Amino acid sequence: MNNVLFKSLKIGKHTIKYPIIQGGMGVGISWDELAGNVSLQGALGTISCVGTGYYKKMHFADRIVRSKPFEAINFYSKNALNEIFRNARKICGNVPLAANILYAINEYGRVVRDACEAGANIIITGAGLPTNMPEFTKNFPDVALIPIVSSAKALRIICRRWKDRYNRIPDAVIVEGPLSGGHQGFKYEDCFKEEFQLENIIPSVIEEAKLQGNIPVIAAGGIWDRDDIDKFLALGVSGVQMATRFLGTYECDAKAYLKIMPNLKKEDIKLVKSPVGYPARAINIGVLKAIEEGTAPKISCVSNCVSPCQRGVEAKKVGYCIADRLGDVSYGNLDTGLYFTGANGYRIEKIISVKELIDELTRR
Repeated sequence: MNNVLFKSLKIGKHTIKYPIIQGGMGVGISWDELAGNVSLQGALGTISCVGTGYYKKMHFADRIVRSKPFEAINFYSKNALNEIFRNARKICGNVPLAANILYAINEYGRVVRDACEAGANIIITGAGLPTNMPEFTKNFPDVALIPIVSSAKALRIICRRWKDRYNRIPDAVIVEGPLSGGHQGFKYEDCFKEEFQLENIIPSVIEEAKLQGNIPVIAAGGIWDRDDIDKFLALGVSGVQMATRFLGTYECDAKAYLKIMPNLKKEDIKLVKSPVGYPARAINIGVLKAIEEGTAPKISCVSNCVSPCQRGVEAKKVGYCIADRLGDVSYGNLDTGLYFTGANGYRIEKIISVKELIDELTRR
């Protein structure tokens, strides 16, 4: 096969060899091993900052209660995040590395600063409109900022706030359609409507991005192979973000996925309610099965992970604590874990290396 060169992806002061961003996946799915190897192979590796207190069996969390990190200060452990970045850098060196930080988390600003101090070159934020994102990176002028949106209106609001308050615009924007794994930026019923599919929302976001200052647009949600990448590049985006494909790599930090993904069927993937307030796409195993069978673990808010949950109020409504159940994933607990995947997860037939995947995506 001949290597077909992509145009490199420029984000702020940083250049990524291939226009491919690995989506941030937590808890414990995209940490040092996955993100480090993705960046090593020329794409942009992204470290998830969610639930870092669980890293290395909570070795770096200062306070632990009932085998869980105690309070947001430890669920989002700075010490663990520093160690994750150090270990990722041992793999990839000084090429760009990103951090994914959900806007809905408690202590968002502190975690953004922690990621910058740990060495993140790029901060990516979804799960809400991060209208004050630049506030927390003022001391890190070289760090690029990428919000995730699901509409041109959302981008317009972010740009207006950033221009008024900080005299800047996003270095790039990710537009995510409703086929992605984890939390969606749409109402449940809208996830299935044609007008909200990725290829149909991209044109208006690209138009808005041009009006705001020629902001690079990254497409995300359901992108699977080289044909998909070429398709969206032809629509005018500068790059793509992919996450689910990396669940099928040996370097995925949550090793349980290596057993789960090759055996997945399309009907195993479903949209569920989440304590965060958005629908989320997950595999119907673990805690989701336990809820159906009436055997789900008791809900007791220990980590205080996301503000919309209101200290466990929303968790009790949907039947599970998102911090505890995602934490279980990092330990491979198939009985009580919450396992996210994109709509195409069932298409993973075998586990391959990150190098093999990047080669597949960048060669013809």
